[in-house]
Amino acid sequence: MSGTRALTGPQKAAALMLALGEEQASSLFARMHEDEIRDLSAAMASLGAVPAPVIEELCKEFGDQLGQAGNLVGSYESTERLLLKTLPRDRVAQIMEEIRGPAGRTMWDKLGNVNEAVLANYLKNEYPQTVAVVLTKVRPDHAARVLSLLPEGFAMEVVMRMLRMETVQKEALEGVEKTLKAEFMSNLARSQRRDAHEMMAEIFNNLDRQAEARILSALEERNRDAAERIRSLMFTFEDLQRVDGAGLQALLRAVEKDKLALALKGASETLRDMFMRNLTERAAKLLRDDIAALGPVRLRDVDEAQAAIVLLAKDMAAQGQITLLDGHDEEMVP
Repeated sequence: MSGTRALTGPQKAAALMLALGEEQASSLFARMHEDEIRDLSAAMASLGAVPAPVIEELCKEFGDQLGQAGNLVGSYESTERLLLKTLPRDRVAQIMEEIRGPAGRTMWDKLGNVNEAVLANYLKNEYPQTVAVVLTKVRPDHAARVLSLLPEGFAMEVVMRMLRMETVQKEALEGVEKTLKAEFMSNLARSQRRDAHEMMAEIFNNLDRQAEARILSALEERNRDAAERIRSLMFTFEDLQRVDGAGLQALLRAVEKDKLALALKGASETLRDMFMRNLTERAAKLLRDDIAALGPVRLRDVDEAQAAIVLLAKDMAAQGQITLLDGHDEEMVP
């Protein structure tokens, strides 16, 4: 290479990124769209060796242009002019059409990456025509998974509208995009920010009983509200009282019998009786005999057995096999 004039625009950008080093380059990549990353990565991979004098000239050229710019003003027009210097006119027209829209393709890209269960749960409350528009805009495989999770009758309404759908008017499409961006995507962003107390409750659930009591006690002295919040979010072995009869019987069929006896050895009488009531008379007697035969046991062993059963209950709840009711669901209406 005789100089920077021999380099195309993408090659200049690729050389600058390599010259910046991994840490600075990764920061720039984080601010780019997927297409930009792909094009720039391709240019970097095929760049080959660039002599040091060319790199120096390139950095000077970049610095000079940046220094002469004065106050920079970004606009649709300046962006279009810049793109036309490096890309074909039809490709520039396509890009400008996308970014001039209210949300552009980026919106649908993001929507296509939303978990199908989350997206289906939101869309089931929308008009079938709106859902039909959305499912025509995301990838077919993603649309299929979302469709399978919608209520059967509602899904059929959506399918019928998709079959009858003609070209969606630009104004209608923009309206759907605007609604999804304002309502769904903004709510999703807020919901994905995990509450720190929930995270700490999960950590505390995995502590042994003595460590849990010690740390919570110390936290209460520093911040009583935080300690109470964490305690209310924790799910312990005693919270299995919140499982209904059918769920408890399913849990009993899945749990290892030796673990159950050890866990109930350190449980309250109330919880122990609840387990017994959901067993046959013979199975309950055998379980009582197993508990009595254990004799003195280490508290750590009891904690480990109880933690294993709690973990099993959570896994079964996540798979829909049992329901863990929250505290409010236990209240009775007179």
